[in-house]
Amino acid sequence: MDESQPLETDSGSAETLQITELLSFRVRRLANLLSASAGPRFRREFEVSLPEWRTLALLGQTQPMTVNKLARLAALDKAQMSRVLSGLVERDLVAKSLGPRRSSQLTLTDTGQALFERIIAAANERDRTVLAALDDEEKEVLDRALNKLADVAILLEHHEHEAP
Repeated sequence: MDESQPLETDSGSAETLQITELLSFRVRRLANLLSASAGPRFRREFEVSLPEWRTLALLGQTQPMTVNKLARLAALDKAQMSRVLSGLVERDLVAKSLGPRRSSQLTLTDTGQALFERIIAAANERDRTVLAALDDEEKEVLDRALNKLADVAILLEHHEHEAP
């Protein structure tokens, strides 16, 4: 999507949707339903909360990483991320070191890496189970649609931050 173009809306549509019909509500509801079923499993099988599992998974994908970047990617505020990290450091799953300009650099310990490999395998299996409800064409359409909607959401966020 070209960020130099003004945002266009479908002003021809006069229908007012109820909150339960809005895209943002439906996506959040689906995300909450998926998290509600994942949370107990990850707690039971791996003794981690959802924020802990997301933190481990993000670090397993890209490390080292700063607290700020990790919080942003995990959609947690810095205070929440600090609490999550305290527990993971205490359990020897994450290590902190001093990086450029005295920033904390986070990496998985060997124990954290081993746990990451187990939880990402479980998450992938769970993802396959959920996506099995869709045929191949629906999966492709969903993937393209999610990418397009994310692009629009990013553009909307930028416009909101630039608004007077």
